Amino acid sequence: MECRRWVVLWLGLLPALGGAAPSPGSEDSPGAERSVYSLMRLEVTTLTLLPRTWAGADEGFAQVEPTLILDGGPELGVSLGAPVRLRLWGGEKGAGRFRREDWDSLSDWGQLVRALKLGSDQSPVGVWLGALGDYSLLSAHLVRRYSNRTNPDYHPAGGFLTGTLGPLYTEAFVSDVLGARLMGAELALDVQHLLFGRGREAGRYTLAVSAVHDWGRAGGRAPGVTLAHVDGTAVVLTRPGLEAHLLMGWGGRPGEGGAWGAVVGAGADAVTPTLDLSLRLEVRRQHGGFRQGFFGPDYELARFQAAGPVGAPLATASFPDGYSLQGEARAGWDAVSYGGLQRHLALSLSVEAFSWGRVDVDGRVAVQLLGRDLEVALKGLGMGLGQPGARYLGAAEARWRVFAGKLYVMGTGGTLLFPEGDGTLRPGAFVSAGLGVDSAR
Repeated sequence: MECRRWVVLWLGLLPALGGAAPSPGSEDSPGAERSVYSLMRLEVTTLTLLPRTWAGADEGFAQVEPTLILDGGPELGVSLGAPVRLRLWGGEKGAGRFRREDWDSLSDWGQLVRALKLGSDQSPVGVWLGALGDYSLLSAHLVRRYSNRTNPDYHPAGGFLTGTLGPLYTEAFVSDVLGARLMGAELALDVQHLLFGRGREAGRYTLAVSAVHDWGRAGGRAPGVTLAHVDGTAVVLTRPGLEAHLLMGWGGRPGEGGAWGAVVGAGADAVTPTLDLSLRLEVRRQHGGFRQGFFGPDYELARFQAAGPVGAPLATASFPDGYSLQGEARAGWDAVSYGGLQRHLALSLSVEAFSWGRVDVDGRVAVQLLGRDLEVALKGLGMGLGQPGARYLGAAEARWRVFAGKLYVMGTGGTLLFPEGDGTLRPGAFVSAGLGVDSAR
């Protein structure tokens, strides 16, 4: 169950192959010798960026996106490729042929590496590089459901490293391997292993400490911030395919007196041949500006302007003292036990309700229909609901494969927020349609 995070990240970069052939990384048959699978893909679409206010004008681009994927199994894989946008109309006077904002910083060149994995969560050492679309740092009380691509003009490659040494397990991450930005680590101690030696079930009782710092020097200047957290977890139920645990923790902002928070909760994970389900429920206490999940799904926008009426960066914005109830559910279901990374249904939803009237919601769902030829994905984000200055983002995408799955038509659209030089967020939208072709071997 611990390797779910690696699977989720890799799944977000492997396209649906359609048909009944095994996906990259799956085996043709039980006992078959694993080899390297490859996929080459080319998408050609039109992309229109639209302002959501009367000021400004729309921009249109022809977008060409090549992709190469090599998958050598659970512990080896690479995905390369990036969209190239050629201007068709619009833009400021003197705007170049290419969209400048996509390649105007060193960090933007990180988007060429969509994913690189060496090892896994089950290896003594594992490394992941690429886009972080739904990343949580172990206990997830500091970094939870974080995306380093929420800013549409900032395209870094992030990464994390995992390692195991005796009773110690650690994970360290950076949001931008080419810039001084968000970085942190969590160290977890297997208490049972330390006191009584390696047991049959690793990680039954753990103590962990984590710390995260944002340097604020890439992807636009913003105030720096540091947070730390201590956690304890006890697995109270283990059955084949089922695990339940209790947790508690305390955190704060070093150097900020009175900024602290506490949390207690419970969670469960269930895995069957067709279902992968994870549930978590927590009661939280926030005080002095600290909150759990500080580095969350909208952090790359909130670091400039937090959701709410104040309009200040998240590092300096006031956050009322109070309590919250946070629930999260993740589910992956497949009707035929496909054996690879394909899922008929993939669902992820997080809701946090605060005692003073605020609600934060982040969710995404993807379904495969018509023999996996049609895939539809929806995602939405609502921060500060029920309060002035609430933030909404949403997007939808559909892919329909034709001609035996080698060719597909696609369409996508949604809303965006572009950080400006003065720290404000400019609302916008996008719509895109086109064709893609791929070949898997």
